[in-house]
Amino acid sequence: MLKIIKFLKPYKGATIASLLLSLFNHGMQLILPALMSVMINTGIAQGNMDYVKTIGVLMTVLSAVAITSAIAGSYYSSKVSACFGMSLRRAVFVKVESLSQCDIDKIGTPSLITRTTNDIRQIQDMLLMMIRIIISAPIVMVGGAVMAFALNKRLSTIIFIAIPIIVGIALLVAKKVLPLFDKIQKKTDRLNLILREKLSGIRVIRAFNRSEFEDEKFRAANFDLTSMLLKVDRTFALLMPLATMLLYSAVAILIWMGAKQIDALDATVDYVQISHTVGDLQAFMVYMLMIVFAVTMAASLFVMLPRAQISAKRINEVLELRPMIKESEHPAVPAEHRKSELVFENVSFSYPGADSPILSRISFKTMPGETTAIIGSTGSGKSTLVNLIPRFYDVTGGRILVDGLDIRNMSTKTLHQKIGFIPQTAFLFSGTIADNLRFGKPDATEEEMWRALEIAQAADFVRAMPDGLESELSQNGKNLSGGQKQRLAIARVLIRQSEIYVFDDSFSALDFSTDAKLRRALKENMKDIAKIIVAQRVGTIIDADRIIVLDEGKIAGIGTHKELLDTCTVYREIAQSQLSKEDLA
Repeated sequence: MLKIIKFLKPYKGATIASLLLSLFNHGMQLILPALMSVMINTGIAQGNMDYVKTIGVLMTVLSAVAITSAIAGSYYSSKVSACFGMSLRRAVFVKVESLSQCDIDKIGTPSLITRTTNDIRQIQDMLLMMIRIIISAPIVMVGGAVMAFALNKRLSTIIFIAIPIIVGIALLVAKKVLPLFDKIQKKTDRLNLILREKLSGIRVIRAFNRSEFEDEKFRAANFDLTSMLLKVDRTFALLMPLATMLLYSAVAILIWMGAKQIDALDATVDYVQISHTVGDLQAFMVYMLMIVFAVTMAASLFVMLPRAQISAKRINEVLELRPMIKESEHPAVPAEHRKSELVFENVSFSYPGADSPILSRISFKTMPGETTAIIGSTGSGKSTLVNLIPRFYDVTGGRILVDGLDIRNMSTKTLHQKIGFIPQTAFLFSGTIADNLRFGKPDATEEEMWRALEIAQAADFVRAMPDGLESELSQNGKNLSGGQKQRLAIARVLIRQSEIYVFDDSFSALDFSTDAKLRRALKENMKDIAKIIVAQRVGTIIDADRIIVLDEGKIAGIGTHKELLDTCTVYREIAQSQLSKEDLA
């Protein structure tokens, strides 16, 4: 918990202001019951109405000051809490952005969402309550006890009995609910996972008529979380009624003890003393109410703290996670004369915890202007291979060179500037087409955008849209077809003008005609650019300068289309399953 308190540092002034205002507010509140006792004892008992009015005005002024300081204190504490939550969310978001894909896989996307929202909210609420109570509760408890003891030593014994009982109840509640908090957060992660899968795969669910099955799975997870929350809330619900019952029991005892003291006095002789006892009793009851309320709030904070600690632990797991992809302390910069060169030297790769490597001893070289294609059966490691190029994962053996430098020795920023990567699944952001294209190049002109669209074979359908480049896209381009999304994703990368382009099965949703036009446009407009194309269709890579055939993570063959037909059995089988005899000739 203490590790994330550092995010309070920028708001130190507002925190101190809130604490001082809370101190001043409760100081005023402690004076008011004593003034009320004095007003009854001296003013009312002696019939001095001027004195009563004077004390009344003073109490009104002090009350106004207390209210003003309470409002100002609440404002500053709320501001500190909100800004602290904002800073913590920003820190988690920035940290997640710096993580590699394997780091994100380790924690899980649903869990990261829960930690960024629910967990930070728990800490934020606890901080707000702590700022408001950490000063006020001790002041009210100690100050109230001292004032009450000064008024009537005998009556004050009831306070010293009530406080330990309330604290004991809070400790029992905390002991019972503490083990449940970690389970609640994990069940929230599980619910977010199911919800995310259901929303992302809604079309698949409907296509297979599995809505009822998914609804039942969500209902079970939702009920599981709700049951756990209800169990905790029911336990918490006992705290306030027990404290209230204890409070009113104490009030009843106080009145009984005060009445016994008054009965012991002679009404004709000790009228003033009786008035003093009544005034002290009134003030004493107010002090007791304040003390019990402060103890109850402190106990509630004590119960909230364990849950916030669990949330803080989950946040720290993200903030302290050491990325598996480590930046070089002294990054090298490739020579200016070497561009668009990519070399794999005996590259091997295994996912963390895997029994066997996904890729084994992969070696090839591609130079400026060349097109290198990668093909193989499902699960042969094609996507894994190209994911190593932008360092989404680090190789476990061998090395990858870009422009003559090991990519582990250059900064990821430099590496990503050199590589244009189009993932297997096209992803578009909500906003306009122009906004998505400028994601590749923020200062792109309209002319550059249309040129990229022309090369990607997307210009025609963009022109046909009502607002052209300013046409709005829904989240992930749901209002576009699969082929349109792929072409826009390709255009977004082409506008960057990178040195090496990696197409991870990015033509899969295109028809054969559009596929051919796009490949022809790439060849004509990127004569000095290296291109890596992963494909399932032989027709997409038939004209490549080099085709790498993968089989179970190993290279089964390297060569041109014609060479591989003669030398590689795996490639020949793939080609024969897709092409006619005329195309194979």
